[in-house]
Amino acid sequence: MESKGTYKWKPIEDLPKSWPSFVSPRLHNVAEIWKEQRQKLDQSAISQFNEQLKRQWAIETGIIENLYTLDRGITRLLVERGIEASLIPHGTANKPVTHIINLMADQKNVVEGLFDFVASARQLSTSYIKEIHAALTEHQETVDGIDTFGKSVTISFRRGDWKKSPNNPSRPDGSYHEYCPPEHVAPEMDRLIDMHLKHQEQSIPPEIEAAWLHHRFTQIHPFQDGNGRVARALATLVVLRAGWFPLVVVSDDRAKYIHDLEQADFGKLEPLAHFFASLSEAEFLRALKLSEQIVTEKRTYRSMIEAVAERLRIRTRQKIEEHNLALKTADMLCKTAYVVFKKLASDLCETIHQFNPNAIVEATISREATKMWFWDQVVVIARKLDYYADLRRYHNWVRFKIREDRQTEIVVSFHPIGSEFFGVVGASAFIEYRSRNESGSTQLDGPYSLADRAFVFTYKDDEKQTVDSFKRWLNDVILKGIEEWRRQL
Repeated sequence: MESKGTYKWKPIEDLPKSWPSFVSPRLHNVAEIWKEQRQKLDQSAISQFNEQLKRQWAIETGIIENLYTLDRGITRLLVERGIEASLIPHGTANKPVTHIINLMADQKNVVEGLFDFVASARQLSTSYIKEIHAALTEHQETVDGIDTFGKSVTISFRRGDWKKSPNNPSRPDGSYHEYCPPEHVAPEMDRLIDMHLKHQEQSIPPEIEAAWLHHRFTQIHPFQDGNGRVARALATLVVLRAGWFPLVVVSDDRAKYIHDLEQADFGKLEPLAHFFASLSEAEFLRALKLSEQIVTEKRTYRSMIEAVAERLRIRTRQKIEEHNLALKTADMLCKTAYVVFKKLASDLCETIHQFNPNAIVEATISREATKMWFWDQVVVIARKLDYYADLRRYHNWVRFKIREDRQTEIVVSFHPIGSEFFGVVGASAFIEYRSRNESGSTQLDGPYSLADRAFVFTYKDDEKQTVDSFKRWLNDVILKGIEEWRRQL
């Protein structure tokens, strides 16, 4: 009897007919805003940002596959300063440093090759996929395998060539994943390429095509090893063709990434498409923030003064009406959150008062005189989520407060994203605790983020879709916040 997690191989399928519902309008709106803004930037800023993304892609794709492990701080240092052995202290890696650097260099060569491939307008082919595999595994001599007796063995590695024997992984619970049998690999890969080229003619959105191509390739699993690295390279190739940034899957997202891939195995491609969309959207938001910082670092004293003068002129001009639509949406979402928090306060108050009649449970919303509240906390959360919160231009917040022996606050903040306003607004959420110490002064514990990413919307977004998406995000925030409060009771 098959275990619940068992997957039996079947020939790859084309995009599901429901694919239009997978499109992420907000991602495409942010992409358009970036396209408008990049024309104003020094090309060297964009090149440097891309260079860091290439390094991050090269480093993380190996970590995802457990080729090596690195401390998060070392990973960040390698991304910022370059892939150099001297930046990996002795004893901090699980493999010889020279070997790790060689693997990373191979992986970086591949992502750089993807940029060249797109620039030359070449079409994807099975021969190029074999080239990617050979380049990714240049310094990989062997692969772990299982012999006919079920024992672990080390097998000589085949680069740039289809597999000659099955590579179906099994799990401790007895389930297994059956990939394409070796005799069917060549025709299945031909079908994959044919479908992909037809999708290009149909202008399938990048996030959807990247998810489809990545997943269908992994279903075939044409190589003896290294299939995950090749799949992420193919997904990145798709988004680069659209003029987007490399698609970087980081090790912190590995569990979600694997989960969404498994969902696609059983016919649900939408979660993987949305996951890739969230990665691309995050890179656009980082670009709007980081590219200007890179330019700023290179400005001369005179150009800095000119830039300040230009910024002041921009602030005194009449605001662009269409950009301000995003701020009107923020006002509406803030009021929506307030209504939800008031309902929650009413429901929870009755329960808490049964045990503590003196407890206070209430919802509050910012006013003109209180919009500066929580600035420090919002900045802390924005830094953790890697974006710039422009609180001087606009800031609204809503708070859910529970006061017992100590005070618990769940806060949702609305603010523009980026040091210049491009019509992109975000909402962040955090929880913090306030208590009195023996001296009578207030002691803070927090803030702790209640969401992995900010909720982002733009002036181009459909209002109804934005509201619906925000309500789902807010519901997750509330569930996590109440659970965090319950744990400290």
